[in-house]
Amino acid sequence: MLRRAVVRRAALALSVWLAVWLCGACAPQSPPSGQPGELRIGLLATLTGESADTSGKPTVEGAELAVQHVNEAGGLDVGGRRLRVVLLIEDDQDSSAAAVDAARKLIAQQGVVALVGPQFSRNAIPVAEVAESARVPMVTPASTNPETTASKRYVFRAAFVDPFQAQVLARFAKEELEAQRVAVLYDVASAYNRGLAEQFKQAVEAAGGQVVAFESYTTDAKRDLTRQLERVRDSGPDLLFLPNYADEVPYQAEQARRLGITATLLGADTWGSLPSADRAKLDGSFYSGHWAGDIEGAQAQAFISAYQRAYGQVPSETAALTYDAFGLLFQAIQRQGKADPEAIRAGLADTKSYTGVTGSMEYQGSGDPVRSIVILRIAGDQARFYRLVNPR
Repeated sequence: MLRRAVVRRAALALSVWLAVWLCGACAPQSPPSGQPGELRIGLLATLTGESADTSGKPTVEGAELAVQHVNEAGGLDVGGRRLRVVLLIEDDQDSSAAAVDAARKLIAQQGVVALVGPQFSRNAIPVAEVAESARVPMVTPASTNPETTASKRYVFRAAFVDPFQAQVLARFAKEELEAQRVAVLYDVASAYNRGLAEQFKQAVEAAGGQVVAFESYTTDAKRDLTRQLERVRDSGPDLLFLPNYADEVPYQAEQARRLGITATLLGADTWGSLPSADRAKLDGSFYSGHWAGDIEGAQAQAFISAYQRAYGQVPSETAALTYDAFGLLFQAIQRQGKADPEAIRAGLADTKSYTGVTGSMEYQGSGDPVRSIVILRIAGDQARFYRLVNPR
């Protein structure tokens, strides 16, 4: 098993290195830029696999709505010239290798001036290497792993970073939920899940709490978690933290309750893409996010109304963050008055104030924004705004 894992990691590393090398080789050239008057932006979304409905669909819808609003207004004003935004979409297949190939295609063959996506950290991290090497700006809407933007000039995110999220959740667990004995169950094979689990554990212990169970599983063996959850149950936790993806959490909660675990369930920002039918299985739970369907503010409410008219439902956090990722790009391009990759990068880095549908944010010397966190509570099949936590 260990040998096969090493081989798989080596193969993935080689594929990423080749993609970076190829993009680096083609970066000084001028790839096709489309028709005159066009602004080509690439979108990486998970259109196939288990996360297609919860992640890929709202990603595309949020992107399409952002582009539609700009084009309906006559295009983006760039230095006094109106440019029509063209959205080019590629399926990252929720695979690091496929995401790298898709990014390389968008940059080298489609001539995009910027990338939006991927959403998941496990795919955003290798794609960020490609974007950085090709010197093409990238904005990931939802990746929260610090490695995505670490030591990079061209990679940005609209989301908060995991260390801050973990600290806020640990503080919330202790101060608001009064949890003293905490358990964690996470996917050890996923960078997002593993990183957030470890950071949350450190934050809980630093605040004087006790982590009584720290259980892991692998992605290919995630359906039957009986042994792990029995150990969680036997540890007697007040709270069970599940920093896992929306397609996994509902059946984890069902198994936990079936085994007699009564602890309060706490989740992270990936819970924001839970469909209503699955939220009902998590009644009474809490999670962190960037967005709530009942969030206040005129801009957010206008976005909700437009999304409902277009797609017949309230937008998810994924859709809202994607919409804001495009808004960040559009503001940077307009402020610079230029639409080339280097100007866009400089414009993003110089963003001192951006107010979007998920709130306000700014960049202070890195691709990680300073922004607030929303805490939501699940009641029935609805996720309700609970409170807003600002950086300390």
